[in-house]
Amino acid sequence: MAHSEKHTGKEAASNSSDVLRDGRTSSDSKASAGSALSQADTSSDKSTSEEVAKKASNVLQDEDTGEKSKSAAGSALSQKE
Repeated sequence: MAHSEKHTGKEAASNSSDVLRDGRTSSDSKASAGSALSQADTSSDKSTSEEVAKKASNVLQDEDTGEKSKSAAGSALSQKE
């Protein structure tokens, strides 16, 4: 697997952290946020798995999902290799 040049930015990492601590968020949102947060470290070569990418896509398509969850999902999805 090639080293990803993409990493989660500060704002998306902060949003991801908020999503993970919020008891009201869905499991798909939490999976996306966890993936995005794990990719905030610029020395890491992690990328989003196919399973999490599908969950992130679901989050982005859900009209009832909040902006922080969508930020985390977007970051995770953009790092799918």
